[in-house]
Amino acid sequence: MTKNKIALAACSGMSPNGLITRVVADDTVKESDNIISICMGATSADKEGFRGLIKKYPIIAINGCDGECVNKILAPRGVKPKTTINVLEVLKEENLQASDVSRLDEEGEKCVWAVKKKLKLEIE
Repeated sequence: MTKNKIALAACSGMSPNGLITRVVADDTVKESDNIISICMGATSADKEGFRGLIKKYPIIAINGCDGECVNKILAPRGVKPKTTINVLEVLKEENLQASDVSRLDEEGEKCVWAVKKKLKLEIE
């Protein structure tokens, strides 16, 4: 995919789209040695090990909705994502909708696929 490391900062909200963002990030990290994920809970809590990590690599923010919590957590820490993906917008464009906060059904898997397709375009 890419030669330089990229960090994914995914929404961790307890919504269907939050689940989609987490699965997309996890799948993508498993598929590439050059991609890591950032724990937004630890970042939000200002955990020591994450202060430098969020500034070390370019970040792609994957927000579950228009609230853009990922960007709002990173901004006060002086981090502007390289790019931002809004899962809600991607799913609207694809006429898809996730429905469960903790389990992926067939529609949820289609949602993951659509967002991964968008993410891969941003990574390349």
